[in-house]
Amino acid sequence: MTAARLPVTRALAALVKKSTGRPCGVGELPRVQDESGEWKPASAPYTILDSLPGEFSGPPLSDWHADAAWTYQVTSVGERDDQVQWLSDRVRAGVVGRNDDGDEWAHDLHVPQARVIDRELSYDAAGEPSVSAAGAIVSYVQRFTITVTPA
Repeated sequence: MTAARLPVTRALAALVKKSTGRPCGVGELPRVQDESGEWKPASAPYTILDSLPGEFSGPPLSDWHADAAWTYQVTSVGERDDQVQWLSDRVRAGVVGRNDDGDEWAHDLHVPQARVIDRELSYDAAGEPSVSAAGAIVSYVQRFTITVTPA
């Protein structure tokens, strides 16, 4: 049985939010609750987590879909280049950072009913500025692959 993707997505979004201290939207602009309880778009900087195609593997002569390698793109968004570099550094450290001994992940990625067996940073771009009617923004893209196996 292949590990489901949604629990991995939720766990990764929670890890990005915790490790950066900034809002993380899943597939969309993150929303935050104001003092009155009303939901509104988050102010920069923030991250957006998008799902990309996955890959499947497993032991031969058994369930070759047992393991799933889910790929995600994390886009850090800010008003200045220094903001997105700072935010992307925190994303990188949160997702693939190691402890001081280098033998364990710095942050736990707990996925219900699955065991994370690998984390990989496969793409790390520089900040790209753009100007829209709302003003200037800078985005920084990183892609991570999270490999899980059923627990």
